[in-house]
Amino acid sequence: MDMKASKKLGLKERYALMTRDLAWDTTYQPMDKVFPQVTYEGIKIHDWDKWEDPFRLTMDAYWKYQGEKERKLYAILDAFNQNNGHLSVTDARYMNVLKLFLGSTPPLELMAARGFSMVGRQMVGAGPRVACQMQAVDEYRHFQTQIHSLSNYNKFYNGLDEFAHQQSRMWYLSDGKSFFDDAITAGPFEFMVAIGFAFEYVLTNILFVPYISGAAYNGDMAAMTVGFSSQSDEARHMTLGLECIKFMLEQDPDNLPIVQRWIDKWTWRGTRKLASVGMMMDYMLPKRIMSFKEAWEIYVEQNGGALFNDLARYGIRPPKCFQQTIDEKEHVTHQSWIGFYMKPDSTPFHTWIPEPEEMDWLSEKYPNTFDKYYRPVLEHLDKEAKAGNRFNNKTQPMNCQVCVSTIKFNEPNDPMSTCFRETKYKGEKFHFCSDHCKEIFENEPEKYVQTYVSSHQGLQGNCVPEGVDATAPDFNPGEHIADYWKLDKRATGDFADSEDKQNFAAWRDQATKN
Repeated sequence: MDMKASKKLGLKERYALMTRDLAWDTTYQPMDKVFPQVTYEGIKIHDWDKWEDPFRLTMDAYWKYQGEKERKLYAILDAFNQNNGHLSVTDARYMNVLKLFLGSTPPLELMAARGFSMVGRQMVGAGPRVACQMQAVDEYRHFQTQIHSLSNYNKFYNGLDEFAHQQSRMWYLSDGKSFFDDAITAGPFEFMVAIGFAFEYVLTNILFVPYISGAAYNGDMAAMTVGFSSQSDEARHMTLGLECIKFMLEQDPDNLPIVQRWIDKWTWRGTRKLASVGMMMDYMLPKRIMSFKEAWEIYVEQNGGALFNDLARYGIRPPKCFQQTIDEKEHVTHQSWIGFYMKPDSTPFHTWIPEPEEMDWLSEKYPNTFDKYYRPVLEHLDKEAKAGNRFNNKTQPMNCQVCVSTIKFNEPNDPMSTCFRETKYKGEKFHFCSDHCKEIFENEPEKYVQTYVSSHQGLQGNCVPEGVDATAPDFNPGEHIADYWKLDKRATGDFADSEDKQNFAAWRDQATKN
């Protein structure tokens, strides 16, 4: 019997069938009613077929590729956990990096999954729709794998169990949530610039390469494997964001000023979010692989500078904030760590004063600023703590109305002065951490007057646990805030006095003796 095997489809044909052929023009309803958000930002698209998919990845290839990565990832996680890998890290202080990471990163991955699902629905062209769908699945996978990699630590250490509750309530997690709330409530094209460009380029490069390399250097194979697994997706996400920017710029010259304003805005917002990642690298990793300043120079100044050189042919200039971010790389991590140290009762992780050799490392990495400005402050705080006067700021912080970070960063070119700006809108006064955040507010005041500022909500009596009457005459706004956050008091305060430190020492001692 003759067997005639049908010819296999080529990659190009298969790709077209599984992506571009998914689109059609609606007939029961006009297209502008089916996709109402695609025009209201002012972006003009004349031909959706001009969209060039960055990776031309079909869904069947995607599942195969990601499935292989998952098998390798979970094999390493299982091996790490079954061999008590949590005791092989350099120092129990390392657990506090994980606590900060858990509260600030996986919930944002979930928000990104939600955002790309929404944006994919709004895009007319099949190409960006499929790309958004794949990124949404990626982000959901990152959310799950990051939590799985840390779940084993939760069996042994305090402060890891309420991150989902705390993410939308605690003051220090508000900046990341605000970033995504702002992006999701924008239009679909601005969301693509915010997350596909600013978040993926500015933040994930530094988070998932130098910081995660630091996790490996400290013996945490679980975090390292998850980080590197995520970063291979992030490279694809960055390309999607860049492709979206090029697509908008090539479609119509009227799109240029809109895209430029978004790049200015979201680069600055991404920079503010990076301050806590830098603090993790400079202060919280017991063994450090590189400083935040060095990472900034490689991933932002060099790589980002090359990116803007590439975009210059479309008329895009570097963002307005670019020079200020270069100046601030010398300062933001020190200012952030000192700020967290001063609020020991308000975070589910411990803080400490760096050891003398760690201060020497900071002096070497920051020769122009650390000894001059920050070593004296840290040594003074250490001296006071040893004398029984540990600094503890119990007041509510003042937050920026746009980025929601605590107002603690310095004036441009003046490290000894706090940068503080304010403006009035409809008779109400609003506060900002910088000129850039003030400008963002003034461009869209009706949006940013609605920002959720945790400290304001606390003072207004909106942050109380169930059963507490905020209208009672003797109500004290700050009295119940820790219960509202579900803050584990065993996870607060100085590391030196912590249960985590004592348990880690005892368990490691048992593990290394008969």
